[in-house]
Amino acid sequence: MTKYNLAGRTVVITGSTGGLGSSLAVALRSRGANLALLDLDGDAADSQARRLGPAAVARGWAVDVTDLDSVESAVGAAAHHFGRVDVVIASAGIAAVQPLETMHPDLWERIIDVNLSGVWRTFKASLPHVVERRGYLLAVSSMAAFVHSPLNGPYVASKAGVWALCDATRLEVRHHGVGVGSMHPTFFQTPMMDAVQSDPVATTLWRGNRSGLFKMVPLNTVVDAAVVGIEKRSDIIVPSYSNAVAARVPGLIRPLIDRIGFRDNVIPQAIELASQV
Repeated sequence: MTKYNLAGRTVVITGSTGGLGSSLAVALRSRGANLALLDLDGDAADSQARRLGPAAVARGWAVDVTDLDSVESAVGAAAHHFGRVDVVIASAGIAAVQPLETMHPDLWERIIDVNLSGVWRTFKASLPHVVERRGYLLAVSSMAAFVHSPLNGPYVASKAGVWALCDATRLEVRHHGVGVGSMHPTFFQTPMMDAVQSDPVATTLWRGNRSGLFKMVPLNTVVDAAVVGIEKRSDIIVPSYSNAVAARVPGLIRPLIDRIGFRDNVIPQAIELASQV
């Protein structure tokens, strides 16, 4: 496949000031991409943008991924400012380690709202712009989509949902020439992981993330894999080689089902019928 050259393209990143979002922004800017940096903390996004260059190449907006109007407004403003939106990375996410028995319902709903519904809102708001450019949508899922840890119910459910959402959306938009990918990193060093490392519950569950399935990988491993995956418009990105089997086996049959079960002409017909209801 021809490399998807990022120079001059506009990339939208939600959760842009987080550990992964910040590093992705630097790496993508080094590829010549223009950056629309979206974060709940608009002032932090503005400061981040100024560090990366003038407003012509990087600009920040405040956005709340739990509010569709907020996401639509920010993505629309980015499209107007840069004249295009080519790639969208849904990176905003939160986590908590608690058992179902004692978890407050509000916490469950908040994690699902940010991690899963937030991706849906980001894709929903961005799709008209990305279709125009025959671009690429990427959601940050996790190895938690495939390895379902106890005391982590809403997080693993949200990340498995993101994986499924990406697979479904890919079929819906392929006739537009739009690519959709999900990324599935294992644990890697970010400020969020600092909290995990200081939590005795988490360190008991995942053995301090020192070895085995839960061993942390370097942040740059995740960032490099993400950039390469975007340039390849990959369906799935798995930064850690040691976890590749666990991530890829569940999806081995999916491409066959996609080809046989949902032929190219069927999906546009179904979308057209749905629009008439």
